Amino acid sequence: MRAVILAGGRGTRLMPYTTVFPKPLVPLGGKYSILEIVVMQLSRAGFTHITMAVNHLSHLIMAFFGTGERWNLKIDYSFEEVPLSTIGPLTLIKDLPENFLVMNGDILCNLDFRSFFLNHCQSDTDVSVSAYPREVKIDFGVLACDENQQLVGFHEKPVYHFDVSMGIYALNRRVIEKLPVGKPYGFDNLMLDGIKNKNPISIKKFDGYWLDIGRPDDYINANENFDEISRKLGIGLG
Repeated sequence: MRAVILAGGRGTRLMPYTTVFPKPLVPLGGKYSILEIVVMQLSRAGFTHITMAVNHLSHLIMAFFGTGERWNLKIDYSFEEVPLSTIGPLTLIKDLPENFLVMNGDILCNLDFRSFFLNHCQSDTDVSVSAYPREVKIDFGVLACDENQQLVGFHEKPVYHFDVSMGIYALNRRVIEKLPVGKPYGFDNLMLDGIKNKNPISIKKFDGYWLDIGRPDDYINANENFDEISRKLGIGLG
């Protein structure tokens, strides 16, 4: 079972914490880095080979994780000389298996990675996307008008519900083989091109614990409540 972790971002939204450390190595609760938790979870789920797609401060990530012996798996690295967005880095990895897991390196969740991946392998889909329900509240009265700027609708502080990408996917290699090597290509491109070309893309809804540590507020919350979060993750970190 093979996984690719995207760990090459500069983490600009998480400044100033990422001035010295790459975002995936930012510590939580004084115990573990975000990426270390992800690696432990994948190892526990049965993944035996992880490739880390790296760029910004890659030497620190490589020095910390090495070859992966500490977690009883193989870890190697793929380098981006220039940022290639979310999917572009996968075109640089020449030994991808037929199906593989891809995820961002700054996610905390208790998704069953093994079941998610095996479900994808048993299907005939190009991409499986793990999705999470999010509620967005608008704190204003929302106006709707027609082409003549006349009021046709009004909603007071509406609440909208969306299924959002969790940053965790399973892909078939044929998806990557169609892309130009070493060119920027994002997850948004993959989804839009998939819709246009009517490629099979499966959405797998998840309602467990999920936190994308992309902003200082998210990090502060995770750091201050790490013992509680570690119990939710079920990996004995508390």
